[in-house]
Amino acid sequence: MFTINYENMLKASGVFKKYEQLTVLKGVDITVEKGEIVSIVGSSGAGKSTLLHILGTLDKADKGEIFLNNQPVHALKGKTLAAFRNRHIGFVFQFHHLLPEFTALENVCIPGWIAGRKKTIVKEEAERLLDLLGLKNRLENKPAQLSGGEQQRVAVARALINKPAIVFADEPTGNLDSKHAKELHQLFVQLKNELQQTFLIVTHNEELAALSSRTLYMKDGIMIE
Repeated sequence: MFTINYENMLKASGVFKKYEQLTVLKGVDITVEKGEIVSIVGSSGAGKSTLLHILGTLDKADKGEIFLNNQPVHALKGKTLAAFRNRHIGFVFQFHHLLPEFTALENVCIPGWIAGRKKTIVKEEAERLLDLLGLKNRLENKPAQLSGGEQQRVAVARALINKPAIVFADEPTGNLDSKHAKELHQLFVQLKNELQQTFLIVTHNEELAALSSRTLYMKDGIMIE
């Protein structure tokens, strides 16, 4: 067992993952500090997304320890794990996964309502976030009425609604054109500076990686120098 530094938002050690005969992660160690934007880059098949999903508790490692805010998340199960994930972790994916029948405001509110928070407080917080992200006039629009960049900003607001310790982003600009991708990069930096928000991002986008606090490189299931 290792000691967690207070500033370590996330620390994982010796993470292994195998699918049938293929070993995808081969003992990965990673530390992310509070207020950092850390990007993981590497070729397809390097294990980046698998690692992100395991660190974000969407998948289980075969072996290894993962601590988030000193909590041993590798030991959590079932409803306890689901509640922890909803409260402390935000996700932004390549495809925004907004619910088409709900407005932008409602999409952002849903994780807060699932967490059992007071509806009026969640709604006020969602409005504040959407205003911060430049969507003040789009609250009642449904996803089909929003541009790709606007949809992804709604997804970012949704990821932030429960004030998570960390946001995991898996190829967040992969489905955006260069203009909207650049806007999203700048948004992550803005959120880091204004909210001290911590991000761990898997990306092929060198421009986004260059804006990060640190860039880590993966190859064949391990971190390389």
